[in-house]
Amino acid sequence: MHDIPRPHDLLWGMRPEQLPADAPAWAVAVLAAGQPVVVRRARVAAGLVAVGLRGATRDQRLAALMPIEAISRRVAPETLLGRQASDDLPVFRVLAELRPLLDALGHCWGVTGSAGFQLATGLPTAHPDSDLDLLLRAERPLPRSEARPLLQLLERRACRVDLQLETPLGGVALGEWAGGAARVLVKTADGPRLVGDPWQAERAA
Repeated sequence: MHDIPRPHDLLWGMRPEQLPADAPAWAVAVLAAGQPVVVRRARVAAGLVAVGLRGATRDQRLAALMPIEAISRRVAPETLLGRQASDDLPVFRVLAELRPLLDALGHCWGVTGSAGFQLATGLPTAHPDSDLDLLLRAERPLPRSEARPLLQLLERRACRVDLQLETPLGGVALGEWAGGAARVLVKTADGPRLVGDPWQAERAA
């Protein structure tokens, strides 16, 4: 596994006392229950990793900083593909449909969002209307001629499927890259950037 925590990785080990003093009660309860946090994009001081906490409802989200030394366990999105969900929901049915199709393309990919969190923890975070959030490791350029059929593969499913390309510069929505726009939005550790080519832009940075 990659040694440094990357966006969308789930981390265990953060303790309630490592939260800010004004952290909401639900966030304290989440960590007290031993739930993981998810790595987010942000530039932070050495020895820390930017993370996000999720509660029981969509409005319960909190950005925080976790000491790297506190990490006791890490799970990357691609390691969740072999896990079975206990709930028969559209997101998990669509994930099962897509797995052999995406595996056949030869890319490293994984599941994030509420479906990934449920697969990692067993907690019922997904629901019948959940989107399926996927991540594809795109260390090398993905030609738009390949991005378009990949996008078509995800369409007309039982739930909405959002796939993010993880480029060396940051995250790019597959739909935006496949759409052919002259510039696309890239989520970077320093905030969003509009670039013509996420791979060329990274090399030029």
